[in-house]
Amino acid sequence: MSVLGWLNHRRRSATARSVLAGEAAAEAARKTSQEIDLRTGVEGEAGKAPAEPEFPVTGDQLAAAFFDLDNTVMQGAALFHFGRGLYKRKFFQKRELARFAWQQAWFRMAGVEDPAHMEDARNSALSIVKGHRVSELMEMGEEIYDEYMAERIWPGTRALAQAHLDAGQKVWLVTAAPVETATIIARRLGLTGALGTVAESVNGIYTGRLVGEVLHGPAKAEAVRALAAAEGLDLSRCAAYSDSANDIPMLSIVGHPYAINPDSRLRKHARERGWRLRDYRTGRKAAKVGLPAAAGVGALAGGAAAAVALQRRRR
Repeated sequence: MSVLGWLNHRRRSATARSVLAGEAAAEAARKTSQEIDLRTGVEGEAGKAPAEPEFPVTGDQLAAAFFDLDNTVMQGAALFHFGRGLYKRKFFQKRELARFAWQQAWFRMAGVEDPAHMEDARNSALSIVKGHRVSELMEMGEEIYDEYMAERIWPGTRALAQAHLDAGQKVWLVTAAPVETATIIARRLGLTGALGTVAESVNGIYTGRLVGEVLHGPAKAEAVRALAAAEGLDLSRCAAYSDSANDIPMLSIVGHPYAINPDSRLRKHARERGWRLRDYRTGRKAAKVGLPAAAGVGALAGGAAAAVALQRRRR
């Protein structure tokens, strides 16, 4: 049987690359979840979330919860913070920074996901890690989490995740961020594991290519479907949480969708369908911290640019 032999390969309403990205993320998540000890590594004390009548259901082994990461669990984008940490460690040079900054500026001005520019941004970001060891980035990721991410976890969302764990259910992060970064965050929060973008590696060294595509939009739904099939879950009894309309495909396949700190499109969509909403920002119209999801892996540039600007202001 092939390495993906346990996955369900039926045709779905998504591109082949989305399906491949989703299945690769599910496989990586199942492997890494075995390394996470749910009894240790939980950071901080969870806040109190509004009570949900009879949900999550204690002891329901066919249910699980899937949480988007950026602006749902964490304030801002994981790649934004990871990029800041990499630049601080001189992982890439100003020449690369300039190229990424231009790509990020284009995404911000255009406000659309042009396939050609997405491909260019993705390849640029992957060129940074090509030839580096997976273990090297994992070690850096642990340090970067402590420096930039730990204090940006939303207590309210963390409490929702803990409620599922306390009910005996598994809890997974689902994000466009690299699966290695997502796995670190999941482990530090005491979650089951993470579904994230899978960068190809051979003998522990990055090749500079992705398996499928960035885990974004429809690819997230494919990843959740694949993982649910492998874990024997009933999606109608599962929950999903996100801030972005880009994740409507993932939210739509579960029985308990939640809009957390929602953007305007998701808020409207959620209200029309009677989905539950939670907003943990200081005000309802608070601006989202971080970069737009359309930037994908190009968000790496934003973090580096922020680091440069901060250093200049301090001089």
